[in-house]
Amino acid sequence: MYLQKIKISFVIIIVILFASVASSSFFAQSKDELSNGKKSLDEKVKNLISQMTLEEKIGLIVGDGKFLHVKDPEKVEEGKGIIINDQRSRLVIPRLSIRTTAMSDGPAGLNREPCEEEKKDCQNTTAFPTETCLASTWNTGLVEKVGKAFGNEALEYDYDLVLAPGVNIHRNPKDGRGFEYYSEDPLLTGKMAASMVNGMQSNGIGVTLKHFGAHNQQANRRYYNAVISQRTLREIYLRGFEIAVREGHPNAIMPSYNKVNGYYTAENPDLLNTIARQEWGFDGLYVTDFDGKGSAAAKVRAGSDILMSGNMQEYNELKRAIKDKTLDESTLDKNLFYILKFKLSSPRAKGYVPNSKPDLKAHAKIARDAAEEGMVLLKNENNTLPLNLEKEKKVALFGKISYYLIAFGTGSGTVRSYKYRVSVNQGLQEAGFEVLKDMEQYYKDYIEKIKRENLVPPYFDNPKMRKDNGIVGNQAPPHFKNRLVAFSKEKVVSRNEIKKYESRSDVAVITLGRSAGENYENGYLPITQIELNLVKNVSEIFHDAGKKVIVVLNIAGVWETASWRDYADAILLAWLPGQEGGHVVADILKGKVNPSGKLPDSFPLKYEDVPSANSFHGVPTDKPINSFYKEGIYVGYRYYDSFNVPTAYEFGYGLSYTTFDYSDLKLSNDTFTSKMKVAVTVTNTGKVAGKEIVQLYLAAPITEIEKPIQELKGFAKTKLLKPGESQRLTFELDEQSLASFWSGISAWVADKGNYEVRIGASSTDIRLKVSFDLQKDIVVEEVHDVMYPNFYMEELSRLNKKEN
Repeated sequence: MYLQKIKISFVIIIVILFASVASSSFFAQSKDELSNGKKSLDEKVKNLISQMTLEEKIGLIVGDGKFLHVKDPEKVEEGKGIIINDQRSRLVIPRLSIRTTAMSDGPAGLNREPCEEEKKDCQNTTAFPTETCLASTWNTGLVEKVGKAFGNEALEYDYDLVLAPGVNIHRNPKDGRGFEYYSEDPLLTGKMAASMVNGMQSNGIGVTLKHFGAHNQQANRRYYNAVISQRTLREIYLRGFEIAVREGHPNAIMPSYNKVNGYYTAENPDLLNTIARQEWGFDGLYVTDFDGKGSAAAKVRAGSDILMSGNMQEYNELKRAIKDKTLDESTLDKNLFYILKFKLSSPRAKGYVPNSKPDLKAHAKIARDAAEEGMVLLKNENNTLPLNLEKEKKVALFGKISYYLIAFGTGSGTVRSYKYRVSVNQGLQEAGFEVLKDMEQYYKDYIEKIKRENLVPPYFDNPKMRKDNGIVGNQAPPHFKNRLVAFSKEKVVSRNEIKKYESRSDVAVITLGRSAGENYENGYLPITQIELNLVKNVSEIFHDAGKKVIVVLNIAGVWETASWRDYADAILLAWLPGQEGGHVVADILKGKVNPSGKLPDSFPLKYEDVPSANSFHGVPTDKPINSFYKEGIYVGYRYYDSFNVPTAYEFGYGLSYTTFDYSDLKLSNDTFTSKMKVAVTVTNTGKVAGKEIVQLYLAAPITEIEKPIQELKGFAKTKLLKPGESQRLTFELDEQSLASFWSGISAWVADKGNYEVRIGASSTDIRLKVSFDLQKDIVVEEVHDVMYPNFYMEELSRLNKKEN
């Protein structure tokens, strides 16, 4: 017994000593893992891959586990509310604890399933302003704040990856997905996207840059080939992505549907690996756009990691390719490395338990702040705005969209789970204005009539649209529910009716609306005769009575204004402003908010002035196979300014209720070396507080290759300046700021010569100029000679020469 106790004691001592050593070893290992976390994560990923069967590997790549059948789901997979927060991610390889990635669309808010009206515990999400509206703020800090709120909702509702932001360039206003992207300028686009990524990913969730790249049209979108010169591709269409990757470090990128220079983007190793991974340092995951075309084996070999949404043809193709030795299993392992690295880095993998209760009230405030800075005042003749609530209280509110806000677009860029959206009507009334009650009922009845009759809207009432949408007869299909009001005809209002409303009101407000969306070239639908008559008749009748007329544009993107803008006294561009739109419109009209947004795009006088108008959307017209980017680098203001083409409203334009003076422009040196500081003072010279957006353009010497007359190289937004208050703004120019891309030597080169810094309130409103010299050419960066066009390119030139 005594010996037995000694043995037991000895064993206990040994166990304690072993535990102590093991504990010390564990903490030492943990400390080592913390100091070298990447290495330990990489090793863990490789270990998981080594344990996977071929079927599991293919099953995870094709559809992220869509075809992996779990034998023991343990109730988690039943989808009956047993574990509510976990239903979007399911266990697909139980023995390795590998789950699917919970994804949601963006970019205007988490696009969850819509809430049923009778459901009391519905998990709503915030509808933020669309990307074009956010770009109009020119406020990277504010956009990052939006990103943090957006990302928090993804985190708390148990999503791993958000398929946003969109980073394509606004090449042509007809593109129905334009609202999902930021601007016609790559610098503004890249900075906005990087800010959004940084904000969203601060929550630990993943963000996806899309659609990579040159996805600038919807016509034949899964098949067309974008034919673009190397220089144009590098300077315009890839540059925004590059900035977002280098400054935002996104967890994922989504290759686009289309081809670029002969190859599907998801099948192009030059794009995915050579440019993005090797040159830019992208270290994340590639998720293909859903149900794209092409070869599964080619996509995997090119570096596309997850093929979404996945189909059995792709699954079987990969199995055959492995069997036939046309694809090696080690290639699958490379893709799986990025897939599993993302999964193991997610909050879910780290044990985070979402609460399903994001602070939607706080997020609504952020959405409202963003809309306030994103709306652009286009016209304000004779200080029409702000309105005097004491004298201009009674409002005759015209237009169906005044009573039905278009908060966001359609398709994957919509927000289905929003809780509310504030119309202009509601916003005005809550701000203290009185909207004529009979007029309000007049339009609400019309909106209900549109919904009740459910007729196919005119835009979709043609053979092609009917076929594409499965339309039979005159009834709109179920998925048109949120399109009916926006796309249906405006209500005809007679001059006698207008006179009746004028006699009982102090001011007229007209809201004109345009929605847009994925799969359609509906981003630039001209003003209709009914709308034109409405603006003209209201303006004439109210002006005859000495009363003002304000037009609010609740539109997706660039629109024609030249045919009607002279009728109105003031024009406020509200864009698709998210759920708080009506509140913000009212606050700006009454002067509670001083508008500070500026255009991220040029507004042409007519569509035919758009530089891509003649070649958009490719040939043959009815079903384009090749889309030739013949305008080259001359996109947006680069074209209008360089070719002296007048616009309705230029890039960077936007009015305020106050005025600003620019002064004391200084450079850190007269000669450029590697970097240069530019400083300018902005002073509020008006009578109310306001914010100003200052833009830095650079005019480069033309010695070896052609260049636009000027390009945006920096921007900054002041704080809220009180009357008489000043702020000193500083910009930095580096070698890349001076460089252009030389296709012949595959390098970014800064030409020697004289450069002119132009500080402006817009691209044409240049306030101050100063010059500096570059003594010799600088080869800023040598890159790979890839992605050249599969056709001879004849591009637009202002020097009367063609460029290859």
